[in-house]
Amino acid sequence: MFKRTTSQIGIFFLYLLALLPLPVLYVFANGIYVLLYYVFGYRRAVVRENLHQAFPEKSEEEISQIEKKYYKYLSALIFEIIKMATISKAEVQKRFKYKNTEIINAYFERGESVLACSGHYGNWEWGTLSIGLSLKCDTYAIYKTLSNNEFDNWFHRIRTRFGNKLVPMRQTFRALTDSKGSPTMFLFGNDQAPPKSESHYWTEFLNQQTSIQQGMEKIAIKTSRPIFYIKVNVIKKGYYEVDFVPICLHPDRTPINEITQKHALLLEKLIQEEPAYWLWSHRRWKHQPTQQPEDLVHA
Repeated sequence: MFKRTTSQIGIFFLYLLALLPLPVLYVFANGIYVLLYYVFGYRRAVVRENLHQAFPEKSEEEISQIEKKYYKYLSALIFEIIKMATISKAEVQKRFKYKNTEIINAYFERGESVLACSGHYGNWEWGTLSIGLSLKCDTYAIYKTLSNNEFDNWFHRIRTRFGNKLVPMRQTFRALTDSKGSPTMFLFGNDQAPPKSESHYWTEFLNQQTSIQQGMEKIAIKTSRPIFYIKVNVIKKGYYEVDFVPICLHPDRTPINEITQKHALLLEKLIQEEPAYWLWSHRRWKHQPTQQPEDLVHA
């Protein structure tokens, strides 16, 4: 009961914050950056280790610059996510633009469905919120539920404000079956570490042996749905553009693991071009492979 009450109080204050305009929230973000980076050092050891391993060729000064830029962006991202509770359709469409929707909508006009994937790069939450506003189909985002029920319910509400749907990870196949009568897009965030028991596919990603989830590839092969990568480009503070990049248009004709590998390469290239906008504070490489390095796939 105490946990539920404190969660509800926290959500109430988050909603009050969400009523403020974004320029004011960005001022608060500057203060949060100082607290996260300089005062509390939130996961700085994790971020620094991840950056060193991902970019061994970079100097200590270069790593430090990326690190600071990452924490500045993370601080702004926190308030952009809070703003989801009140942001209008017009505002989110102005700030999160989709450039080549015609190649996706062509499938829906024929009554066909597609799959899409992305990573925790840029503001993935605004992407989840806004994507259905630009597409002629129902959109289903696959997500991992939070352990706190109150916050899980709150995030569910703010993520689905504009009509898109959320599907808990373990209910994906049921949702696919229930929606097969109409054109849909199912969205996968494919860059988090799978449980060790499910770490079956390993590849070299950002100079490290990395386990990648294969659920999306299995679904693509089983359903023969084409897959697109949602490439998020950060234009400036609070403004993003998205390209739909084809990964595989005929999954049933594709060699095993090729889809997963192509996604990893696309995300890796984006991170290498502008590393500060990926989620470096996540413990992405907490599991290690049991195979010998020469047995693993290299990107």
